[in-house]
Amino acid sequence: MIRYICETCGVQYEELVEVPSQCLICEEERQYVNPAGQTWTTLGDMKRESYRNTIILEESGLYSVKTKPEFAIGQTAYLIQENGFNLLWDCISYLDEETISEITRLGGLDAIALSHPHYYSTQVEWAEAFRVPIYIHEDDREWVMRESEHIIYWTGDSLELQNGLSIHRLGGHFKGGAVLEWKSGFEGKGILLTGDIIQVVADCEWVSFMYSYPNLIPLPGTKVKEMAMKVEGLKFERLYNAFHRVVDKLAHERVQKSAERYVMALEGRLFDT
Repeated sequence: MIRYICETCGVQYEELVEVPSQCLICEEERQYVNPAGQTWTTLGDMKRESYRNTIILEESGLYSVKTKPEFAIGQTAYLIQENGFNLLWDCISYLDEETISEITRLGGLDAIALSHPHYYSTQVEWAEAFRVPIYIHEDDREWVMRESEHIIYWTGDSLELQNGLSIHRLGGHFKGGAVLEWKSGFEGKGILLTGDIIQVVADCEWVSFMYSYPNLIPLPGTKVKEMAMKVEGLKFERLYNAFHRVVDKLAHERVQKSAERYVMALEGRLFDT
């Protein structure tokens, strides 16, 4: 029995006798199947190859965790340290003893929280290594490809994990799509970590929103307005997405302006073409 990992999205499946014929996550319109065909690997195979994880201090209390060379979607996970509570925000597929040792040196983990299914990766391997719970919104339960007693399915629109550290369901990209509000981050000004529920664009001064990024399917304007309204009440002046892009300052204001621009474009009020 082998736990296979999809090489396109990086998600690990339950133990199987044979290689899966399809990846349910990649065949859904928010992801894609590699034109060369569906391929699989295992964590054991990855350990025998040249993969490694880099753990970098981004700012006080915040570390990025990323696999090199890039694997699957290529997202960055983040380790947040808040008053003795260590949280892994989103997850990456590769995990080895060196990574476990380094995170243990930094105080280990107390919990894992996920923005949406594309970053579930080998979340159960991480939870078992550190003996911690995984927080996933109930609305995205159908996309969990490997169940575990470590998974806690939360409900509602918000959940406080630690004083000043809360996850909020915005929906959008996925029904249970969530962001992480870290009130004491950025020297008390607040940080929002968004995966790609809110996506930082090329100039890092605007953000955007999508139902499907690879297939360029936009979200309805009504949904983006709703997301912006939910975010308006959160405390943050800096924003990190899942791809090492940062809105360094005035992030709260820029999210609202970006949502307004997005809706204007959908309604035909932004430009003529």
